[in-house]
Amino acid sequence: MKKNDFSDALRQCGLRKTNHRTAVLGVLDESALPVAAEQVYLLLKGKGVSINLSTVYRVLDTLSSNSLVTKLNIAGDSRSLFEINRMDHKHYLVCVGCNKIECIEGCPLEAYEKALEEQTRYTIAGHKLDIYGYCPECKGKGYCIENE
Repeated sequence: MKKNDFSDALRQCGLRKTNHRTAVLGVLDESALPVAAEQVYLLLKGKGVSINLSTVYRVLDTLSSNSLVTKLNIAGDSRSLFEINRMDHKHYLVCVGCNKIECIEGCPLEAYEKALEEQTRYTIAGHKLDIYGYCPECKGKGYCIENE
């Protein structure tokens, strides 16, 4: 998806290009990591966009159901996080102390998927892997108890 050019992507999904959809996609396009709906709302308000939080949720739901946006649910966090669907494969490292998220480079499961396909004769369509732990800052604050 070209930066800030969402007309074609919306049209291919059968969606009209609206100011709210374009604004939400713009915020997600600028974000390096997944963000919560509340963060999208605050960023849009900071840019002077007139929008309600409920509208942000509706737009994110529509964009997610049309695969323009990826929805991420982190264990232990009731919020859903959203990112623009750049059609690349990602995994995340999540701090259980402060909920910081970092993208993990590469996929450690590719060889395992192939072996699993051979072993089970399934055709693997995909997988999800999020790894949980304590970031250096939380570990330094004593949040992490070794060998819990």
